[in-house]
Amino acid sequence: MVFRQSLIWVTMKGPAKTTGRFCVRVGLLTREYPPDVYGGAGVHVEFLARELRSLADLDVHCWGEGRADGVVRHRPWSSLDGANDALRTFSVDLAMAAGLEDRELVHSHTWYANLAGHLGKLLHGIPHVMTAHSLEPLRPWKAEQLGGGYALSSWAERTAIEAADAVIAVSGAMREDILGCYPALDPAKVRVVHNGIDTTLYQPDHGTEVLGRLGIDTGRPYLLFVGRITRQKGVPHLLRAVRDIDPAVQVVLAAGAPDTPEIDREFRDLVDELGRRRDGVHWIPKMLPRPDVIQLLTHAAVFVCPSVYEPLGIVNLEAMACGTPVVASRVGGIPEVVEDGVTGVLVPLDGADGANGDGAAFEAGLARALDSVIGDPEAGRRMGEAGRERAVREFGWDAVARRTVHLYEEVLKQAQGG
Repeated sequence: MVFRQSLIWVTMKGPAKTTGRFCVRVGLLTREYPPDVYGGAGVHVEFLARELRSLADLDVHCWGEGRADGVVRHRPWSSLDGANDALRTFSVDLAMAAGLEDRELVHSHTWYANLAGHLGKLLHGIPHVMTAHSLEPLRPWKAEQLGGGYALSSWAERTAIEAADAVIAVSGAMREDILGCYPALDPAKVRVVHNGIDTTLYQPDHGTEVLGRLGIDTGRPYLLFVGRITRQKGVPHLLRAVRDIDPAVQVVLAAGAPDTPEIDREFRDLVDELGRRRDGVHWIPKMLPRPDVIQLLTHAAVFVCPSVYEPLGIVNLEAMACGTPVVASRVGGIPEVVEDGVTGVLVPLDGADGANGDGAAFEAGLARALDSVIGDPEAGRRMGEAGRERAVREFGWDAVARRTVHLYEEVLKQAQGG
């Protein structure tokens, strides 16, 4: 394959699309983009794109309607309305690939856009960089959501990742998973660039109007979960774990977007059961605006992340940036964010992934960790302060964008035989 050889070297001053040395036309491909962001990958793309705009000539291709300000939105073909979601995704991928004709490099995020990146590479003769936020072989429960489409999503991911010019892993653990799932991939192509956090946006908000509006008692401590209702996020384990923790503790669940009707029913049944056992259970069944989430994070006695699979977990960084201690599963890239005993407490998975049991030991460990942090407010305060410091020091989006552009430079130079 012959790649376009059109690096643009620039000397222009000011905030235009330049690093002072290098400017490249990049097509950034994603399913989620504001205002339609519902998960960590969408948050990643939102903030990465914001920083990349000062470093590259950037077009974003995402799902939705319309075109404006360097963002092109695509919707699944109407002829596929009601079809399997994987087929509908592929129709968007075809439209995205067609729209890359003036780009020099394509960068895709998640299986929803990876095939578009691969097709764009083949069609336009440009390098393909992909960021792996999760891996289909490690999410077998997706078959429950996609049916036969899981075979298609798995094929799309494998095809794209094995042919990519570079693969970004969002954690060291994720890099190991990538190479374990795809041994044909050259390890030299897999680079670690951690997720980031905007600590000027995510910082403590000591107001209480959001808590009052949501009916949360400001005189009682609460634990907080924020995330989608999915097998991956381990929400059923959390709901069983908190049955018998300190009864003074409120349970706040900002949880929406269930993957399937089945897990939605399971979640609702567990919430109802929990509400019969204890008071102070607050389920917020919609995706909240970011300012509301920040205030909830700020006042939580502890943030809890019970994921059974998590390449990194941006939401833990968000909690830390708000000065809140974290109790999380010791899985994937989470230990690269949450420092056990310093910024929070990590709990071994112990079969919660279905591999070695029903997760009862994990749930008991979660309960102990939650009680220990909430029961010692001074220790929780110290962990929260340490978490804020760590987020500011190590996870800024500006650094993430610079490392990403540096990788673009390497890939383009390699493509030109440099």
